Amino acid sequence: MKVTVLASYEPHAAKGLMQGSDREAAIRTLFESVGGKMNSLMFTRGMYDVVVNGEVPDQNAGMGLTLAVRASGSVSDLVILEELNMKAVIAAANKAAGAYKPAG
Repeated sequence: MKVTVLASYEPHAAKGLMQGSDREAAIRTLFESVGGKMNSLMFTRGMYDVVVNGEVPDQNAGMGLTLAVRASGSVSDLVILEELNMKAVIAAANKAAGAYKPAG
């Protein structure tokens, strides 16, 4: 499944970045450790310091990756966006809408 990761560095992690920490290699290794693949890494200006596009095998792998990064204390904000198959979502929504009876 495709994911987009948005993150903001904590001050000590930003200092490590300034000292030459190879974040591309570290993030690539992180994705590979859960059976995934990093597709792109972009450092940004604004609300988030870094945007990563990648792939993970499933939600468990994505959550494991997220938990490991959060536990490291290197980021203050971490958002993981999962790509959806909208045809499947709409099919499920139509089934649910047909079965759901609102109160009143």
